[in-house]
Amino acid sequence: MANGSESIPPPDLNGTNPIRKLGPILPGGRRALALMLSTVVFVLVFSNYYPEQIQIFYGSPEPTDTYHQTAITGQGNNENCNLFNGTWVRDLRGPIYTNMTCPTMPNSKNCGKYGKPMDYANWRWMPQGCDMARFEPQLFLHIVQGKTLAFAGDSMGRNQMESLLCLLSQVESPTKVHSDTEDKFTTWHFRSHNFTLMALWTKFLVEESQREINGTLSQSHDMHLDKLDARLAASLHEINILVLSSSRWFFRTNYLYEKGKLIGCIYCSEDNITSFSVNSVIQRAFRTALSNLNSRPESRLQLTVVRTATPAHFENGVWDTGGTCNRTEPVGEGTTMTSAGELEIRNIQVEEANRAQKENNHKEGMNIEILDITKAMSMRPDGHPGLHWDNQWMRGYSDCSHWCLPGPIDMWNDLLLAVITKYRKNLEVQ
Repeated sequence: MANGSESIPPPDLNGTNPIRKLGPILPGGRRALALMLSTVVFVLVFSNYYPEQIQIFYGSPEPTDTYHQTAITGQGNNENCNLFNGTWVRDLRGPIYTNMTCPTMPNSKNCGKYGKPMDYANWRWMPQGCDMARFEPQLFLHIVQGKTLAFAGDSMGRNQMESLLCLLSQVESPTKVHSDTEDKFTTWHFRSHNFTLMALWTKFLVEESQREINGTLSQSHDMHLDKLDARLAASLHEINILVLSSSRWFFRTNYLYEKGKLIGCIYCSEDNITSFSVNSVIQRAFRTALSNLNSRPESRLQLTVVRTATPAHFENGVWDTGGTCNRTEPVGEGTTMTSAGELEIRNIQVEEANRAQKENNHKEGMNIEILDITKAMSMRPDGHPGLHWDNQWMRGYSDCSHWCLPGPIDMWNDLLLAVITKYRKNLEVQ
């Protein structure tokens, strides 16, 4: 459903734009010294984490600031750095953007506008054995200059794109150049960097059609497990970086086809049809998607990132039975709110990404990486929109699936920046 229009001016969370708080102008000599020292620190730290990718970036500085970057900052033994395992720690600097400084923020994720206490934005992800620098929008745009990045998946993928738009808009305001009526297929362009950002709606990554009963669309689908989603396939000639994600839509009655023939179903009651588990179908869908991406001659993909499943945090019910998500801070690692089923889906996604990467290594195909956010997000039941009546996505119900902006979902793009920085040299070749 399309987002509603905003009628109430959104409050500024902090009164200022944090991206501008970068310190005073240094006199010429001290400025040069500061730049030199920051460059040395970057080489020493970054080469420990990605020794094969030692590259210094001199971005275009803002008029009053020297600019330097690191994707990872040193803490502990970087050889043991695990970006996907860690904990959430207090960070009172505030988010990089607010609902006053993000011109593209959708109404349904603008939690501060509707009175949700904003303390959930005062946490940052601390990986095990290392630390990540704050997101650098100028660095991100520099690396992806001239490229197209697409998020292919359901509304969780779009949620990540919305976060990235807010982060990057602190450097350059994007222009929406295409959108359907429900914002399921959208394209944004950053003109100064010739960078295109896309959202491609696909429920299952593979081809599907919604079933009709007496002329009315039902909640059941026909899934073709051996065919890549047609809209995704048609876009491969223009995408350089692809972020894949899918899991939520598999949990309903779906009928399964291979070579045009019905082979089984999920959650169906027909006695003469083979029953498949959700996990086995997710595995087949990801295997089909990943194998097809690199086999098509028209594909321009250089990097595919598989983002793992993100948990919902409904308590005392689900979305249509009064379930809520009223917690006000993260939970500890020992009380992570992730079901065994969600962890199994995460494991399947990691397994298929690893399988595809090994196959591509033999063929010298595109690179495949994993964005493993399942554990980190299981600790953040406080970061969902919850209940507000102007939320066009789940009017009258608690939204405990999607994520507030700004909020913990911004960490997904911190990790995405770390991944594309690792492949920076490869991305700059084409």
